[in-house]
Amino acid sequence: MKKDNILVSKAASLSVAELFETQAKNNPKALALINAKGKKYNYNETLNRILKLSKIFINKGIRPKNRIAIISENRMEFVEIEMACAKVGAVLVAINWRLSDNEINYCINLVKPKLIVLSPRFKSKNKLSSIKNKKLISLNLSFEKLVTNSEPYLGKSLGGGEDILVILFTSGTTGYPKGAKISHRAFIYRALYFVFEYNVDKKDTFPAWAPMFHMASTDLSIGSLLIGGSVAIVDGFDSTLLMNLIKKYKLSWLVLMPGMLEEFINFIDGKKIQVKGIKAMGAMADLIPKNQIKTITSLLDTPYLNSFGSTETGMPPASKGIIEKNKNNFSLSKVQSSFCEVKLVRNNKEVGYEKPGECAVRGPTLFSGYWDAEETNLKDFRGGWFHMGDMMKRTREDTLDFVDRKKYLIKSGGENIYPAEIERVMLRHELITEAVVVRIKSKKWGESPIAIISISQKDKEKIIIEDLKKSCRKYLAGYKQPVEILVIKETDIPRSTTGKVQRHLVEKMLKSFFNLETIN
Repeated sequence: MKKDNILVSKAASLSVAELFETQAKNNPKALALINAKGKKYNYNETLNRILKLSKIFINKGIRPKNRIAIISENRMEFVEIEMACAKVGAVLVAINWRLSDNEINYCINLVKPKLIVLSPRFKSKNKLSSIKNKKLISLNLSFEKLVTNSEPYLGKSLGGGEDILVILFTSGTTGYPKGAKISHRAFIYRALYFVFEYNVDKKDTFPAWAPMFHMASTDLSIGSLLIGGSVAIVDGFDSTLLMNLIKKYKLSWLVLMPGMLEEFINFIDGKKIQVKGIKAMGAMADLIPKNQIKTITSLLDTPYLNSFGSTETGMPPASKGIIEKNKNNFSLSKVQSSFCEVKLVRNNKEVGYEKPGECAVRGPTLFSGYWDAEETNLKDFRGGWFHMGDMMKRTREDTLDFVDRKKYLIKSGGENIYPAEIERVMLRHELITEAVVVRIKSKKWGESPIAIISISQKDKEKIIIEDLKKSCRKYLAGYKQPVEILVIKETDIPRSTTGKVQRHLVEKMLKSFFNLETIN
């Protein structure tokens, strides 16, 4: 019986690489990849490059389940390398280059890659202790020669199904990044989700401007190539390039996040853009001013996604709802997505209507747990459901209202920040007696981290604050820098009866004590 189960599992196992090859055989001349400089590859050309890359990896000793780390800006080669990993059964570890050197060292030491790919932009990273003495490939002119002169690998795909294809890092509750393992199965179902929920098809182009180490770009970059669509690679948020793509191509999902939306609105306002077509637009509506949502939906003649998902889940569990065009008032209640089940639980029991509970989800878009984190995985997947750590209420209309994050989290411009990682850096200072980081509303980023500290020597306040800013710049990514560092007496910090800091009361203090409610 066990042998039968193994045979059935193998027969049902699909590879991202095999599905891409099917598209390439069926539509060899269809557009696959585009970059900002006008370079274009059709499916046949892209497949040929992927097979050559696969051979290069094999020749460098890469075998199934080996890890290949990449530190690179968005570029065509990033997607090609993802697909080559799918072909040879390797795991691509997408390193967040915004992280500090200390954090990058942690991520690389955690996954122990056999090979590291560096773009010329990040060549200085090869001096990091975690990268020294590792096999390196540089995405320079010699790389192109290497691909051109390589023979293609024409063997079968060596990965598929539950094999891990990509590791994306998310912030950990203790401040250390966690490596979310995303399988071939998860990527395939995430692609199907976009097809089913938003009617994305092979005629659509996905503008991948968000960093490829983020699910906002990786999910649909891979997904588009599985359904015969195309991917336009954009190196970061560029209003001019995005406007040109909007005018020239039918877009699948135009990702818009806090921090970029206001700038984009100001850029396109008054230009009378002829929109070719956008299937889905936006993300994270909760963190965006309603007037901006009204304006952008009117300018681009497209509804706005009222999404609720994560790196671990993909767009599910609650991203089906949309905000209609040009509306002044609208609800932010979420609608449960297709391809998943959702329940709200408290103390391991499902709660009723209008009662807050932790969002637990199961379905085929789910990730496969965190890398080398058995204890965390056992806890988060208890009872066969993934517990997200987000508190929600189910309304009588069976929509879902976001309440708060069970584990305090700051969402800044699409990036997750946990206070503990900033507090840990600050508490290294010998004159700091307490450090509390909370969120404050930001006109640009939706939310930003702000720090409140207590010090032992009041006369050295300015020196201490400057020291802390230097430490944060050294040990933390740029988006994790606190926008302000405020000083308060330790006895004035609100605590529970057990001595724990009550962050929601600290947030209120920003307004009552420091006269701060929103920052630019």
